[in-house]
Amino acid sequence: MNNLESLMESPEKFTSSKEVIAFLSETFPKCFSIEGEALPLKIGIFQDLAQRLESEERVSKTLLRSTLRHYTNSWRYLYSIKEGANRVDLDGVEGETIEKEHADHAQKQLEESKAKAAEKRKAKQAQQPQKKEKRQFARPKSSGSTPAGSNKEGQQGTKPKIQRPTKTPPAKLTDADMQQGTNVTVKLGKTPMPAVITEIAKDGIHVQLDSGMVVKVNADALRLARSKRS
Repeated sequence: MNNLESLMESPEKFTSSKEVIAFLSETFPKCFSIEGEALPLKIGIFQDLAQRLESEERVSKTLLRSTLRHYTNSWRYLYSIKEGANRVDLDGVEGETIEKEHADHAQKQLEESKAKAAEKRKAKQAQQPQKKEKRQFARPKSSGSTPAGSNKEGQQGTKPKIQRPTKTPPAKLTDADMQQGTNVTVKLGKTPMPAVITEIAKDGIHVQLDSGMVVKVNADALRLARSKRS
C-alpha cells in the first residue's frame, strides 16, 4: 500500500518543451520568459539548471536539454544575442558580455531559420490546388441569342456567381494539418497574420509569426494559408 500511495502522490512528469518553458519562466522569471524580449542565457546554464532542479521529479534531464535547445533556437531568443549585451544566470544576475563572434553566429542562425521557413511556405503554397482560381476567371458560354425580357440588369445578376470564389473563407485546419511546419494565418487582431506552426501542445498550438514572435493560440483561431498569385 505504501508503494501504491507514493505512486499516486508523485507529480505528473512534463511531456513537452512548452510545459517545461512555462515551468522555467515561473521558477526563474528573471532568466526565462514565454513572450516579449528574451534574455541572453549564461553559457553552461544547463549544468546550473540540472543542479537547481535535482529534486524536481517532473523534469527529466533529456527533456530539459531538448527544451533549452528549442528555446535558444527560437527567433525571439536569437534576436537577443547582440554584441555587447550581457548574459544572465538563473537569478537574473548579469555576467559575461556577448562577443562579436557569438553575435554573428546567432545572426546567421536566424537568417537560415527564416530562409527555411520561407521555403516551406512556398512549397506548401505550390502544392495547393489551383481549381478555384481557374473557375474564378472562366467566362460564361455565349448562347448566341438574347432571351426575351433580358437586359443589363439580368447580365449583372450573374456577376456574384463569378466573384463568389474570391469570398470563400479560408479552410479550417484538419487533423492532418495539425503538424509542425504547416503554414497558417492566425487572427490576433482585426487582420489575420501569416505564421508557421512550431509545436502542438495539449492546451494550445504554438505558431511563429513572420516577425519571429512565438504565440500560443487555440485551433479555432487558425486557418490554412492561402496560395497567393504572383
